[in-house]
Amino acid sequence: MTPAHKPDHSGTLVIAGAVYVDPRQQRAFVDAHKDLIRAARAFPGCLDIAVTPDPVDAARVYLFELWESDERLQEWRAMAPVPADVPPIIRDEVQLHLISSSGSPF
Repeated sequence: MTPAHKPDHSGTLVIAGAVYVDPRQQRAFVDAHKDLIRAARAFPGCLDIAVTPDPVDAARVYLFELWESDERLQEWRAMAPVPADVPPIIRDEVQLHLISSSGSPF
């Protein structure tokens, strides 16, 4: 058996997409992540992070993370505080993206 191939995630990473929760629990889901967001924003290598409610779809919550490297992301994941009382995710559409180049869109 050959070991699983680990993709090359060198460079800047974006984790983005939507998760779906019970519409009655959208605000609770977002609020449950406030401490995690504060901690991540203070963590070296986290360039940005957000967990935001969709203004049109009460079941949809948008997740966005921007990391300077996979190494920093993995360091964060190894010590990140686990939010308490998070409503369950019904479905997720979150993807990891490797940035090859970027610049101002304006």
